[in-house]
Amino acid sequence: MTAENAAMPKVLGLYETHLTVADLKTSTDFYRDVVGLEPAASFEERKVAFLWVDDRKTGMLGLWETGAGPLKMRLHIAFRMTADGVLQAPATLKAKGVEPLGFTGEPVTEPVVLGWMPALSIYFKDPDGHSIEFISVLDAIPDRGFGVRPFSAWQARA
Repeated sequence: MTAENAAMPKVLGLYETHLTVADLKTSTDFYRDVVGLEPAASFEERKVAFLWVDDRKTGMLGLWETGAGPLKMRLHIAFRMTADGVLQAPATLKAKGVEPLGFTGEPVTEPVVLGWMPALSIYFKDPDGHSIEFISVLDAIPDRGFGVRPFSAWQARA
């Protein structure tokens, strides 16, 4: 089988969705107090807040104050995969003519780890320019200080 015909690893489900909001505090309070979602993390400098949907392995809602999203994001969707699937995805995407991207939109050859969750992620654009992510929440202790760096850097931690 040629690389172009390689099957993408199986998508296990929808993991997260993101909304742009006019006022981050008002929306965070609404989704916490009215909808009943548990706050996961907020990053005031980036004007973003994340809330868990059920638990950290099941789903997440991201709230981005208008104009604050990464990758010049307007719409974003993340599909849950196994860690092995996310690790295989960059090569498969590349073979299918799709550029694998890091968190800030730079071309990459390996997934990144979002230390605060922690989760293994790879990003790419759909034909309309929407931000698409394959994600797998890792069975590890969150490390907010790690930031967002390549998976190889996560593995190299002492």
